[in-house]
Amino acid sequence: MKLLLAEDTFDLSRAVAALLRHDGYEVDQAYDGVEASAFLEKGSYDGIILDIMMPRKDGLAVLRDLREAGITTPVLMLTAKAEINDRVTGLEMGADDYLTKPFAMKEFLARIHSMTRRRAEYSNKDLRFGNISLNADSFELRAENSIRLSVKEFELMQSLMMSAGKPQSTQYLFERVWHDDTETNENVVWVYISYLRNKLRSVNANVVIDGERGGSFTLIEG
Repeated sequence: MKLLLAEDTFDLSRAVAALLRHDGYEVDQAYDGVEASAFLEKGSYDGIILDIMMPRKDGLAVLRDLREAGITTPVLMLTAKAEINDRVTGLEMGADDYLTKPFAMKEFLARIHSMTRRRAEYSNKDLRFGNISLNADSFELRAENSIRLSVKEFELMQSLMMSAGKPQSTQYLFERVWHDDTETNENVVWVYISYLRNKLRSVNANVVIDGERGGSFTLIEG
């Protein structure tokens, strides 16, 4: 698998790239956002790692441009602890996951494994319910219109669609979708339910997610 690593701190980039290559990944390294965008224009990747704070063009701008260009490759954002607002913005713009610096290399590698594995495992598992379909290859939610989901949004919608009409507790959804995330809690389920509700409305779906914060959620027609 081929990855793009965009990180402007030379020593960190060198260490991360060495780790990834030792694990069998092919890695292109960019040291600023302009260089990262140039790599993305020239080739395709199985995963992208973007530092938010980079010179010439920050990671959020790179993310915005690649999503506007229709590139659906999973993106892991690297953020500093003080960049909470940027982290939220990145998720809303289509980032699939984030990791706060400084991070343990073991956890970083686990995140990359998870991100690239999900991309491969879901390639032949399209789902349908009501007038919506969930395309596992493009991560698109479709009804009268279509919209791309992040990896976490996809996993959450997939879980709801696989058990359509049956309630799933907040705890169950959190453990299923965020089992590999040590930096969040069950409140994130409600945040992503809100994202999905907005996206269902945006594609004119005839299904809704029923349920209240902290309780169970059910995908139903209506």
